[in-house]
Amino acid sequence: MKKLLKFLKPYRKECIIAPSFKMLEALFELFVPLVIKRIIDDGIKAGDESVIWHSAIILVSLGIIGLVCSLTAQFFSAKAAIGFATGVRNSLYDKILGLSYENVDALGTSSLITRMTNDINAVQNGVNMVLRLLLRSPFVVFGAMIMAFTINVKAALIFVVVIPVLFIAVFAITLITIPLYKKIQKSLDLLTGHIRENLTGARVIRAFSRGESEKIEFTEENDKMYHLSVLTSRISTLLNPLTLIIVNIAMLILIANGAKLVDGGILTSGEVYALVNYMSQILVELVKLANLFITINKSLASASRVALTFEAENALKDEGTVDAASIAATDKLLEFKDVSFSYPGAGDESLSGISFDVKAGETVGIIGGTGSGKSTVSNLLMRFYDPTKGSILYNGTDLRKITLSSLRNIFSIVPQRAQLFSGTLKENLLFAKPDATEDEMNRAVDLSVSRNVVDSKGEGLEFNITEGGANLSGGQKQRLTIARALVKNAPVLVLDDSSSALDYATDATLRKNLKTLGNTVFIISQRIVSIKDADKIIVLDDGRIDSIGTHSELLNCSSLYKEICDSQKSNEEGSL
Repeated sequence: MKKLLKFLKPYRKECIIAPSFKMLEALFELFVPLVIKRIIDDGIKAGDESVIWHSAIILVSLGIIGLVCSLTAQFFSAKAAIGFATGVRNSLYDKILGLSYENVDALGTSSLITRMTNDINAVQNGVNMVLRLLLRSPFVVFGAMIMAFTINVKAALIFVVVIPVLFIAVFAITLITIPLYKKIQKSLDLLTGHIRENLTGARVIRAFSRGESEKIEFTEENDKMYHLSVLTSRISTLLNPLTLIIVNIAMLILIANGAKLVDGGILTSGEVYALVNYMSQILVELVKLANLFITINKSLASASRVALTFEAENALKDEGTVDAASIAATDKLLEFKDVSFSYPGAGDESLSGISFDVKAGETVGIIGGTGSGKSTVSNLLMRFYDPTKGSILYNGTDLRKITLSSLRNIFSIVPQRAQLFSGTLKENLLFAKPDATEDEMNRAVDLSVSRNVVDSKGEGLEFNITEGGANLSGGQKQRLTIARALVKNAPVLVLDDSSSALDYATDATLRKNLKTLGNTVFIISQRIVSIKDADKIIVLDDGRIDSIGTHSELLNCSSLYKEICDSQKSNEEGSL
C-alpha cells in the first residue's frame, strides 16, 4: 500500500479536510450526552422548562453542525478516493501496456484484468473508509472514555478494562483474515481466467459439445471460491457480535454499579445516562472500526497485488539510444547472426543458431512445420523478445541499441490472429497511422484486396466493426488487418501467416499488390503458394534453418521443402 500512496499526493488538501471534519463531527457528538444529562438533572428533575428548551436548541444545533461536517468530510474523502483510484488505474494501464510479452505471460491476462478492475475498486473503497473513520472512531472511543472520567472516575474504570479487550478481539480476527483475503483474490484470478477462456472459446466448446463439462468445471472452481469466501466471512462476522457481547456486558456492569452510586447519592440519574450513552458511542464506533479493519484487509490484499504489478521489472529493456531513422543504410538491411531463443519456462530452444541476412526491398518467405519457430522469428524482429544468444542487426546496428519506439516504426506487422477493435474501419486504420489521409486509407484497402468488403457494408470507411470483428468473416478480418498494416507504410512489412483464411486467387492478387510497394516484406506461411515467388525462402525445421534459396533452388536442394511442396500440390495451386 505504501507504494501506492504517491497517487494520493495530488489530493493532500482532501486528505486533510476529510478527517478533520470527521473529527469535528465526533467532537460535537461527544457533547451530546452532557447536554442530555443537563436536561435530565437540571431540566426534568428540577422542573425547569427553560433549561429543557435551551438544551433542545443546543442539541438541534449540534445535530446540524455534525451533519454539515459529515457531508463535507464524505465529499472530500470520496473525491480523494476516486481521484486516487483513477490515478492508479491510469498508471497501471500504462505499466501493463509497457510490459513485455514475457511479463504478461508470467502475470496472466486474467489476473491483470482483475487487478485493473476488482483490486483497484477495493483499494478505492479502503481509502475512502480510512479517510472517514480511521481517525474518527478511535477519537470517539478515547474521547468517550475521557468524558466518562470527567463524570466519575470510579464508574469510568470499566472503560479502561473494556477498550483494550475490544481492541485485542478486533486485531486478532484481523490477523486471521488477512491471508484469507489474499487467497480469495487468487481464486478470483482463476475464475476470471476460466470465464475469459470460455467466452473467447465459446464456439469451440459448442462445436465439441463440451458445454456441460465446462459448466461442471466452472461450478467446482466457483464452489471453491464460495467456501473460501464463506469461511472468511464467518470469521469476519465474529467481530460485530463479539464486540456487542463485550460492550453489553460492560453496560450491565456499568448500569448495576451506577444504580448503587445513584442510591448512595454519588451519581445523578443524568450522569448514569451520560455514562451509558458514552458506552453506546464506544460500541457503535468499535463496530465501525471492526468493519473498517475488514475493509482495510481487503484493500491491503488488493493493494499488494496492484503494487506487485508496478514492481514487475520489464523483461525487455529499452536501453537503446540510437534512433533507427538516423542509421545509414548498408547492403544488409536485416541480419540474424547465430540467433538462438527459448521462451521463459520452456526447456528446449525454439530457435537454434539462426543466421541469414535480408537486403532492402527483398521479399522473404519463411516456411516450416508447426512449431518450427516461424512466428518466433517475427517476435524477435519486432523485438517483442530478445535473443538468448546471438544478435539481430538493422543496417549493422544491434536492435538492442536502438530505441524501441523508433525500432517499431520500421516495422508493420500483421499477426497470426487477426485483431480488430470495436469502432469504425477508419478508426482501426488510423490505429496504425493517426495522421493518415483518406486517400492513404483507401489505397491500403485496395492493396489488401478489401474493396469488396468495404463496399458491401455500404458505409465506406465509416462502417462499424463490432468487438473482435465478430461481424466479419475470418478472411475479411485478415484482409482488413493487412490494410491497417499497409496504411503505416513502414519500410519492413511482416505478414505472420496472415493469409491463411484467403482463397488462392485473393492471396495471389494480394502478393502481386505487395510487389508494387518496393518495401521489404516477410511472408511467414505454411502454404507454398504464398511464398514461392519470394526472392529468398527460409525453410525452418525444429528451430533450425534447413535451407535458404529461391523456390526453384530449394526444389533441387531441399528434401524438406520438396516434401512440403508435394504434400500441397493441387490443380488449383498449379494454375497459380
